Amino acid sequence: MKVAFIGAGVMGEAMIAALLRQSTTSPGEVSAYDIDQARLIFIENKYKVNCASDITKAVSDCDTVVLSVKPQVLAKVMNNLKGVLKEGQLVLSIIAGASTDTIGKGLQHDKVIRVMPNTPAQVGQGMSVWTATSAVSQAQKETAQKILSAMGKELYISEEKYIDMATAISGSGPAYIFLIMEALTDAAVHIGLPRKMAEELVSQTVLGSAYMSRETGKHPAELKNMVTSPGGTTAEGLLCLEEGGVRAILAQAVIAAYEKAQRLGGQSSK
Repeated sequence: MKVAFIGAGVMGEAMIAALLRQSTTSPGEVSAYDIDQARLIFIENKYKVNCASDITKAVSDCDTVVLSVKPQVLAKVMNNLKGVLKEGQLVLSIIAGASTDTIGKGLQHDKVIRVMPNTPAQVGQGMSVWTATSAVSQAQKETAQKILSAMGKELYISEEKYIDMATAISGSGPAYIFLIMEALTDAAVHIGLPRKMAEELVSQTVLGSAYMSRETGKHPAELKNMVTSPGGTTAEGLLCLEEGGVRAILAQAVIAAYEKAQRLGGQSSK
């Protein structure tokens, strides 16, 4: 499987690392291009993949082209690749907000898959939500599944409108969780726990809670109630969170991220 990465930032690197870790492809079958030459040299030295100084050379001999650049530079990338891609090549975009229609028209290419991955892909625990244009073949969809499965779980959806919504949840979600973890750790230190101990308690608590939710299949409210004894410490803590408006502020964060994803889509099409 020959894959070219246009953009070697955090998510691009995460995908490269995942593909090589799972032996989905080999370093010799991966090419990369980035406008940041220092970043490109770093990727080449770390993963021993083929790095190109010219964007057209990077995509010339591959089956799949992964677009992993910032939304703000997508228009320039599409202009450089317009009319360059071969009929049988698959374009897999992980660019927030950029629709398949925008990418297809910008590249003059109809075989486009749009994906919203997330950063836990770096450790094989990512969540990727994706969709495809009608021109994408079943074999190409299976190729996409192999690539995304190397990073963790993948979910295909037929309606593209859900991609921007997923961006606000699974795409941005890790940052929300990390913020909560940071806050819990700082609070633990505030009450007297050593920081290393606090970090271990918080990380395992988050990991265990997520695993328990997935394995039991129980509603989060039911699991929460299992922890909460009448008049107990957890009830007291939950009351404080509710009075602080934690539900409302999380909802506002998701809505803000969703609206930003939609605005980015407008920018990338210009």
